Amino acid sequence: MEKCPKCGKTENQVKAGYNGSGTRRCRCKECGIYYTVDPKRHAYPEETRELAIKMYYGRVSGRGGGILGMNKSNVTNWIKKERKK
Repeated sequence: MEKCPKCGKTENQVKAGYNGSGTRRCRCKECGIYYTVDPKRHAYPEETRELAIKMYYGRVSGRGGGILGMNKSNVTNWIKKERKK
């Protein structure tokens, strides 16, 4: 059975359908939260990130995101994270 991420209990976990990406959802009867079992990761490969950042610094229009088929705000957020390091 699944383990609640909030209270850590394994009993009283009930199936509660699926989320938008088709992954199983559960509800803990102990603490009442809904959670996703084994959520899917939505991440770009590291090579894609590096290429988009290089394109940004190379002044490619659209901040590199449009050419690579991603939202340009992704690239902007990666730049901000890189500057904080």
